Amino acid sequence: MKADLHCHSNVSDGLLSPAEVARRAADRGLELWSLTDHDEVAGLAEARAVAEERGLRFLDGSEISVSWRDDASFHVVGLGIDPAYPALVAGLKGIRDGRDGRAHRIAAELEKAGIRGAYEGAARYAEKASIISRAHFARFLVERKISPDVKSVFDHYLAKGKPGYVPHEWASVEDALRWIGNAGGVAVLAHPLRYRVSRDDLRVFLGEFKDCGGQGIEVACGAHSPEEVKECARLARHFGLKASVASDFHGPGESYADLGMTPPLPDDLVPIWHDLV
Repeated sequence: MKADLHCHSNVSDGLLSPAEVARRAADRGLELWSLTDHDEVAGLAEARAVAEERGLRFLDGSEISVSWRDDASFHVVGLGIDPAYPALVAGLKGIRDGRDGRAHRIAAELEKAGIRGAYEGAARYAEKASIISRAHFARFLVERKISPDVKSVFDHYLAKGKPGYVPHEWASVEDALRWIGNAGGVAVLAHPLRYRVSRDDLRVFLGEFKDCGGQGIEVACGAHSPEEVKECARLARHFGLKASVASDFHGPGESYADLGMTPPLPDDLVPIWHDLV
């Protein structure tokens, strides 16, 4: 099955509307698709309506930010969730409420580095979104010609240890996985090799993730090289996790991969959608 189970719309930090992403997914030949906006479910009804019009199987999803130990953070994708489940709705709102304070702190740090008006600039890019994210700041810095592209902004201004980085407390792993599970969904660790943690710490986290009810890991991910896909497959086997596929598409010209541009899963792994469709 040609699937893509991790991408974003302008409800969070993508460039296209949920309907536009749905049409793009169908046009690119996907058979199964999920919209997984950051800490948000507001775009799912629009996405599902267009997907069903185009004969595209759709899973309701969201990408939830979680904190782990002292200063590490991970992203967990919930797939097949009930977007109206009250505890999930309340939990996601709590995370989003914290994001605005974080955005003001990022802007304050950027101002110390001589970059003024960053909050207002990021807010302009987030006009249709329910959050102001680092991606919105990145687009503003590209507009100001401070960096040539979004990736460079993250590398030089927004990553840990850089001028615009601020720590933030997200949801706990236990809370996020409880919201997903009680909402009828399955929890998947997003882009496992993109976090700034050691491989040993990643394995410790995956053990705790599995113990808390985590069921999947993104193996075929747009952000990963062929060798990293193989490494993720080994992690899936070791921890007994199902495998997901994910472009992490945010918009044309701004993503590691377009919708559906992921390698096939190894034949011996169980796809995450095995029990979902």
